[in-house]
Amino acid sequence: MRSIERYLLGWVLGALGVGVFVVALVIYLVTLDEMNEVYDADLKNVAEALGSYQYVGRTADTEAQRRFPVRLDKPDAAEIVTITWTHDGRRVYSSDPRIAIPFISKEALTRTTVGPDEWYVYTDVSPNGVAQAAQRVSARHNIAAESASKIFPPMIALSLLFCGLMVFALRRGLKPLDAAARSVADRSAKSLDAMALGEVPREISPLVLAINGLLAKLAEALSSQRRFLADAAHELRTPVTALQLQLQLLKRANDETSRRAAIGELESGIARSRRLVEQLLQVARAEPDAQVSPLGPVDLGALVRSAVGSLSVKADHLGIDLGANAAAHVAVSGDGGQLTVLLNNLLENALRYTPEGGVIDVEAMLQGGLPVLRVVDNGPGIALAERARVFDRFYRGEDAQALARDSGGSGLGLSIVHAIAERHGATVSLHTPAGGQGLEVRVVFAAPRG
Repeated sequence: MRSIERYLLGWVLGALGVGVFVVALVIYLVTLDEMNEVYDADLKNVAEALGSYQYVGRTADTEAQRRFPVRLDKPDAAEIVTITWTHDGRRVYSSDPRIAIPFISKEALTRTTVGPDEWYVYTDVSPNGVAQAAQRVSARHNIAAESASKIFPPMIALSLLFCGLMVFALRRGLKPLDAAARSVADRSAKSLDAMALGEVPREISPLVLAINGLLAKLAEALSSQRRFLADAAHELRTPVTALQLQLQLLKRANDETSRRAAIGELESGIARSRRLVEQLLQVARAEPDAQVSPLGPVDLGALVRSAVGSLSVKADHLGIDLGANAAAHVAVSGDGGQLTVLLNNLLENALRYTPEGGVIDVEAMLQGGLPVLRVVDNGPGIALAERARVFDRFYRGEDAQALARDSGGSGLGLSIVHAIAERHGATVSLHTPAGGQGLEVRVVFAAPRG
C-alpha cells in the first residue's frame, strides 16, 4: 500500500537534490565565467607590463641564457608563466623553462595545449619584442569547482532541516485523514450517520462529502431491504396460510367431488404462490445493487412479437384481442432477459384487468428519434390520484381486487417494470388512451448510441 507521506517526501527530496545540483552547477558556471574575465585581464596586464620593458626582446647570448631559472619545485596550478621572445621567434626568457609555451607572433588571447595541460596564453607584441603570460585552464576550473563545492554543506543542512519540517507538517496535516478514517470505522449497519464537516480541511472535504453520500445511499438501501423483507414476509404469509387451509380441506374431503374441488383450490393457491415468489425474485434481480448483465443491442420489435406470441393462447382463452404492432429496427442497448421480464409484467397486468372482449395493443416504435414501448388496453385504467403510487412495491389500489380477473396480484408488477426501466435509463409513464378508457403504459428509452 502506497504511503502519501513517503510519496510526497520522495518527491520533495528529489526536487531538493535536483535543486542543490542546479544551484551548484550555476555557481560553478558563474564563478568560472567571472574567473575567466578576471584572469584574462590579469594575463593581459602581465603580458603588457612585461612587453613594456625595453630589454624584453634583446637577442639571447651566453649571459642571457644564464637568466633562465632552474626550477626543481612542483609547479603551482594557478601560477602565471611569463616568456619573452624576439620578433623572429627566439626565446629570450621564461619564468619556468619546463613549460614549452609556443611562440605566437600575433597579439591575442589564445588557448593552446602544452603536454598534458591546456593553457590560456596572452601575447603582447611591442617594438621591444614579444611578451607572453600563460596560465593553466585547470586552475580556473579548480577555483570555480571549489567555490561551488562550498555551497554543498549549507545546502544539504538546509535540505535536511526542510525535510524535517516537511515530516512534521505532513504528520500534522494528515491527522484529519486519520480522524476521518476512525470516524468511518466507527460506522456500522446500525449507525450510518453522516460525518461532520466542521473540522475537515478543504482538501479532503470532497472525499468526506462523497463518503457521506455513500453512507446515505447505503442507509437507504438497507432501509429499502428491510422494508422489502418485511413486506415480502407479510405477503407470503397470506398464500402460505391459504395453502394450509386448502390442504386441511383436502384432508377433510369425504367424497370425490369435494376432493377435486379442494385439489383445484390447492393448485390455484400453489400457482399464485409460485407467481408471487417469481415476482419477488424479479424484484431482487432488478435492484440497483444486483449483478448487472452485459448490455447489448436488443430489438424491441422482436421482443414484442415474442412476448405477444407466448401469451396469445392465454389471451384467446380469456377472450381478449392481443395484438402487436412492431416497427422494424427499433433497437435499444440493454439486457434482453430483463426487458422481457418488463414486457411480460406489463402484459400480465393488462390481461388481469382487461375484461372479456377487450383489446390489448403492444407497440414498439420510434418517436422523436427515441425508442418507445407502448402497452394499451381498454380496461378500467388507474385513477389519476393513484398513478404516482402504483410503482411502489406491494401497493394495490382500493378497487384493484374488485376489478381484477383473479386475486393473484401482488402489487409488484409495475414496481418491477419501473426498476428495470431505471436500470436501462428509460422512463415509465401512465396515460389515458385517446378513447378515454383504459390505460396506456409508455416506456421511453434513451437514444441509441452510434
